[in-house]
Amino acid sequence: MANIVAIVGRPNVGKSTLFNRLTESRGAIVDSTSGVTRDRHYGKAEWIGKEFTVIDTGGYIKGSNDIFESEIRKQVEIAIEEATHVIFLVDVNDGITEYDKEVANLLRKKCRKPLFVVANKVDNNERLLQIPEFYEFGLGDVHGISAVNGSGTGELLDTLVATFKEDKEDEFDEEIPRIAIVGRPNVGKSSLLNALLGKDRNIVTPIAGTTRDAIDTRFTAFGYDMILIDTAGLRKKSKVDEDLEFYSVMRSIKAIEYCDVCFLLIDATQGIESQDLNIFHLAERNRKGIVILVNKWDLIENKDSKTLKRFEEEIRNRIAPFRDVPILFTSTITKQRILKALEVAMQVYENRTKKIPTHELNEIMLPVIEHYPPPAVKGKYIKIKYCTQLPTHSPTFAFYCNLPQYIKEPYKRYLENQLREKFNFTGVPIQIFFRKK
Repeated sequence: MANIVAIVGRPNVGKSTLFNRLTESRGAIVDSTSGVTRDRHYGKAEWIGKEFTVIDTGGYIKGSNDIFESEIRKQVEIAIEEATHVIFLVDVNDGITEYDKEVANLLRKKCRKPLFVVANKVDNNERLLQIPEFYEFGLGDVHGISAVNGSGTGELLDTLVATFKEDKEDEFDEEIPRIAIVGRPNVGKSSLLNALLGKDRNIVTPIAGTTRDAIDTRFTAFGYDMILIDTAGLRKKSKVDEDLEFYSVMRSIKAIEYCDVCFLLIDATQGIESQDLNIFHLAERNRKGIVILVNKWDLIENKDSKTLKRFEEEIRNRIAPFRDVPILFTSTITKQRILKALEVAMQVYENRTKKIPTHELNEIMLPVIEHYPPPAVKGKYIKIKYCTQLPTHSPTFAFYCNLPQYIKEPYKRYLENQLREKFNFTGVPIQIFFRKK
């Protein structure tokens, strides 16, 4: 199963700094809702060959201090429920605060998964002596780190990845495509699943024994055999409206980790929004196939021949540079194009699993490279001698050349576009590596 590590704790203990350290990035997802600006961080990390998703839950203060405690509680509850591992971050300088105790009490009651208490800002020997204070929580060993300079993070990661479970596909036949329905709340994810299933329930086979929160359904109708993963079942919580987007993305992350192709639903009445882009880039970073469904198209009034083209062009501009993605305009009420969506999803699945023989790849790509070779750098000519597709789950290619370090991003993008044009990788992210020959 996929490993999802959530960093929880009160504000200002260094969660975002630790996130940036683990993911080796400074990426942040920003989502604005009525009166509240929230930063959400989602990223991929790797340690000793093991990949995992890191989530910075981000503390924030809204209103008075009375509301503050409830906001912290909601953040931690969501993280506990959706993640597979939890890092409880505290500040060694401040010691144990009342808000730390609030988080610790919640973890003590509800966390039944690997939990790591981490004291941050331990950047000198004197502060090492303050670490034992946090054993008072009764949550196990305490790891001392400095997220700023990286001290102690290697030891923490060694301990963390040792608790990871191996990836297993024991619930599914590997040959059966897995299609995840993802998107913001209220864009029609459940309606799409219901429209596909219809009233004839004999085409549905529930998968028994699954431990996933996403709803997995075996779909065997219209000549298709696939697993549909629905993420629409948001559990109702009291006054969870402020965290609805966060909760939705947590569930989307899990569904994306387990799928082959994503149906990303967008509300036609609202257009493509920042949260849609966040989920799109999550799927892209996880190298999953993507099909964008612009749902509720029946609610758009005064449509003409140019309305669809304008809408599609806006979406492609927003998702650039990965623009080679199928975009369909659907309605789950009228069932407009929902069967076409299945057909396109299967095409994307085939593109993602496509294996090109090395001889065929070289016969087509070497003349392309010869016609437009890499630009010379510092008077040195770059010669690409051959290429091959690597044995990975998603399309990955290695180009062997004499000076791989001098090949720039524009030429890499050119090769990617040529691969898409010659071999049809629509809807699928492509990875390209240059290696020394």
